[in-house]
Amino acid sequence: MFDGFELTHREGRDGVRLRVRHGGTGPAVLLLHGHPRTHATWHRVAPLLAAAGYTVVCPDLRGYGGSDKPPTDPEHRPYAKRAMAGDCLAVMRGLGHERFAVVGHDRGAYVASRLTLDHPEAVSALSVLDAVPIGEALRRCDAGFAASWWHWFFLGQTAKPAERVINADPDAWYTATPDEMGAEAYEDFHRAIHDPATVHAMCEDYRAGLGVDREHDDADQRAGRRIGCPLQILWATRDDMAELYGDVIAVWRDWAAGHLEGAPIDSGHHMAEEAPEALADALRAFWERSDGHPA
Repeated sequence: MFDGFELTHREGRDGVRLRVRHGGTGPAVLLLHGHPRTHATWHRVAPLLAAAGYTVVCPDLRGYGGSDKPPTDPEHRPYAKRAMAGDCLAVMRGLGHERFAVVGHDRGAYVASRLTLDHPEAVSALSVLDAVPIGEALRRCDAGFAASWWHWFFLGQTAKPAERVINADPDAWYTATPDEMGAEAYEDFHRAIHDPATVHAMCEDYRAGLGVDREHDDADQRAGRRIGCPLQILWATRDDMAELYGDVIAVWRDWAAGHLEGAPIDSGHHMAEEAPEALADALRAFWERSDGHPA
């Protein structure tokens, strides 16, 4: 797994250290995983991009996998996407990358978009996988969304913490197999979900999402801040993005100040594991076509 890549710990923001896998040479790309995965979810995509001439950086987001899990506060700000984005920027700068492309899947897409909005000078292109902005999702919340995405509200509430339910039987809650993920990636994921500190941090991610992250998104909209770099939206055909939102690209249109494009990927939700070649090809084509090639 990740043949030729280096596994290190790097300084993020506010003393938080992230576990980071990086390798390859050439223009830099940052790959951000979703919940409940670790950076290992990219193990089939990262080598393809490295072989194509890119430097590829894959961190565990704060709270996830082998990265630090800082104490939280009543507003869950240590797990805000702004804090996670700050970690990622610090890691990339520490590795010598001043400007780079960013790819985010699921919760990682929220970190990726926040990084792009907060630090536009650093991001040459943004690719969002299976996500719409948090505020957009919550504004469109109806019975269908609540039925499919109820875990947002279960993980995000604090009156009866979800950690007690998940930690009672993590394997029942988080279902995956070595055949789906690859044996080493599954082992990394399995170790993470059996760590109560990681489970707590992942819940904090969702708690921040329902509060402070939405506040940050809404503040951007009021101020007219938009994503200026080329923006790519990819969604899995065997997930529910199109069912929930219809024209997924249209949801992002008010957020894009520049080039915007998108397409479905023939896959289930975890497209980096299920359709790595198609995903890598779509990313490379977007960078080349949109003048958003990593600098």
